[in-house]
Amino acid sequence: MSLAGKVALVTGGAQGIGRAAVQSLLKSSAKVAVVDLNKTVGEQCQNQLEAEFGEGRSTFIQCDVTHGDALRDAFQRTVDQFGRLDIVINNAGINNEKNWEKTIQVNLTSVIKGTYLALEHMSKEYGKEGGTIINVSSMAGNRWERGGSRIRQGPFIGPRASS
Repeated sequence: MSLAGKVALVTGGAQGIGRAAVQSLLKSSAKVAVVDLNKTVGEQCQNQLEAEFGEGRSTFIQCDVTHGDALRDAFQRTVDQFGRLDIVINNAGINNEKNWEKTIQVNLTSVIKGTYLALEHMSKEYGKEGGTIINVSSMAGNRWERGGSRIRQGPFIGPRASS
């Protein structure tokens, strides 16, 4: 499937699942904004992507997704550079049980904010052409692991109880 002419933004895009998504999008001819908190890893990722896929196909934007203005700026910078936005992958995530509030900010609140920003930039209701939003989450909440925290069971219980 060709994504030629399409533009994607991937949070948490410099490593792990996000990096794999970025590479897949680039292989399918999309242009990609790699949004990540880690500047060193992000710049290394960008250099490797340019070497593999050529200059001008991707850009690195350092961003703490928990800061709404910074996230909004990342979306706008993507549109300013590439002229449009068609695909958003909200992938940034952490696992920090000691600072659960930060975990909620990254894993939940930033995904909601990212989804609304994507709608502003892609929704037909806003005069755009539409697009695709993919929200990535962990399967850690779906199973109990020996030595794991009981808090990991929480995400499993809620959706099951409501279905």
